[in-house]
Amino acid sequence: MKNVLKKSGFAVMLLIAVFTVQTAWAASLVVGGKGFTEQLLLAEITGQYLKSKGFDVELKTGMGTSLVREALENKQVDLYWEYTGTAFLNFNKNKFANQPGDEIYKAVKAKDAKIDIIWLNASAANNTYALAVRQADAKSKGMMSLEDLAAKLNGGEKLTLGYNIEFYKRDDGLKPLQKAYGFKFPRSDIKRMETGLVYKALKDGDVDVGLVFATDGRIPAFNFVVLKDTKNYFPAYAITPTVRKEALDAHPELAKYLNKLSSLIDDSTMSRLNAEVDVKKKSVTEVARGFLKSKGLI
Repeated sequence: MKNVLKKSGFAVMLLIAVFTVQTAWAASLVVGGKGFTEQLLLAEITGQYLKSKGFDVELKTGMGTSLVREALENKQVDLYWEYTGTAFLNFNKNKFANQPGDEIYKAVKAKDAKIDIIWLNASAANNTYALAVRQADAKSKGMMSLEDLAAKLNGGEKLTLGYNIEFYKRDDGLKPLQKAYGFKFPRSDIKRMETGLVYKALKDGDVDVGLVFATDGRIPAFNFVVLKDTKNYFPAYAITPTVRKEALDAHPELAKYLNKLSSLIDDSTMSRLNAEVDVKKKSVTEVARGFLKSKGLI
């Protein structure tokens, strides 16, 4: 009888062990990310939050855009944050014709659903190209939008523009931008430079208008004002969680968790978090933890 009980007890323990291992395996997720600050932050925020929900999370960051997308398609990562404009233009090979942001989102969501990549709720953060000015100039010159900029230039105001070399050649670059808003910078008032140098040049007063990325941390840190794109000239690059359908089917609660994070992220929040890393030199881990704590998520 004792032997039977021992054997039964061993069998129960074995089943418990197997179940525990299977459960742990089932709750394992790989969160991918690209190699720049914003992406490292998003991956770290996601990883910490999902760990607090009981998931075993591995981060695979530092990848290029094509590599992380391939990793998602090849099941090497389960989820990562992508930009709607990147998928629309680069992955899905669409042409931009001033489609509004919600139309771009719907297009990439529908297209990727066919290959079992699910786009969850888009955040309010849109990391697109933008033109920015110093806050003091925005107030003194009354420049809050690209239409205001056009009015100033057409009224004879002398303003110097700084931008990267790529912007001149892009389909959504300088020439079509000027055409869309009906203004033109004289060649003598244009300075081309590396992307990172544009922020310093604008801050130091070497240029009056600078090409920036809308969620860059240096925008709030240097007191810049992003000129509103009233005509939706620039494509929308809404930051959105993308997940493999297989992972979502296995863990339906993932949608709720990731949509929660997405609802808390907008331009100003993303810029502030980026600035804490790039300007204040805090660690990505520290900034991610601080964000989650401030929102009561951990």
